Amino acid sequence: MSFAKIYTRGLLGLHAPQIEVEVHVSAGLPSLTIVGLPEAAVRESKDRVRSAIINSGFQFPTKRLTINLAPADLPKDGSRLDLPIAMGILIATGQIPENQTDDFEFIGELALDGHLRPTTGTLTIAMACQHAQRRLMLPKENAEEAAQLPDIEVFAASHLKQVCEHFTETQKIAATENISSILQQHYKFDLADVKGQIRPRRALEIAAAGGHSILFKGPPGTGKTLLASRLPSILPPLNHQENLAVASIYSIANLQHHFGQRPFRAPHHTASAIALVGGGCHF
Repeated sequence: MSFAKIYTRGLLGLHAPQIEVEVHVSAGLPSLTIVGLPEAAVRESKDRVRSAIINSGFQFPTKRLTINLAPADLPKDGSRLDLPIAMGILIATGQIPENQTDDFEFIGELALDGHLRPTTGTLTIAMACQHAQRRLMLPKENAEEAAQLPDIEVFAASHLKQVCEHFTETQKIAATENISSILQQHYKFDLADVKGQIRPRRALEIAAAGGHSILFKGPPGTGKTLLASRLPSILPPLNHQENLAVASIYSIANLQHHFGQRPFRAPHHTASAIALVGGGCHF
């Protein structure tokens, strides 16, 4: 077979649109061309993929390779496309049986020796994969995050060779156990730590009970931020869907988050309106 199609996901805000990685092997001088609006990290994947395939004990084809990332009008960024590109090449060259990956989606960055490195936005991608009713193959470091979702089969691997052995049925990878039952975490900042401040504490309790907004005003050092940071500790617990939505945002931003906790953000008082709504460059 000289053609293969692999499914993966991109990131567009809080959404994870499907990307089809199409690989075609044809006669001609050895070359590898990636089309479909790839950004720098995606264009550089050809060098990582070549080394990873060779160092995993497979043959990299000495033919003309064309890789199309569809839809062509969606910009592709990040290193999460390394694994699906490598799988597409191996299937197109007949080193992995075809039709074994039709119900799978793949994400993961490849090291030069074939090891899989974690990527960002795993939870958002897993939620989209769950909605599409497909299985997800990803790096082992991202497995716990994706396993928060029910009704999805997550397979975690640490090496490209391990992924290939799963589809050649040499050594199957067991699905990661679901851990969707999230325990309520203890907050680092608790309102019980605040001594005195009777009126502000009462205002926080009323705002939390009725779902009201609250504004603290006063000179620096009077405890406004200290009190505001304790508000999440007296709010009702997040339900499962709310918790996944919060965790998804932190996953895309590549920030650490404790499942079960309401977020607290403290922007500087000089922050502009654009900064408050998330303007600026994407790194």
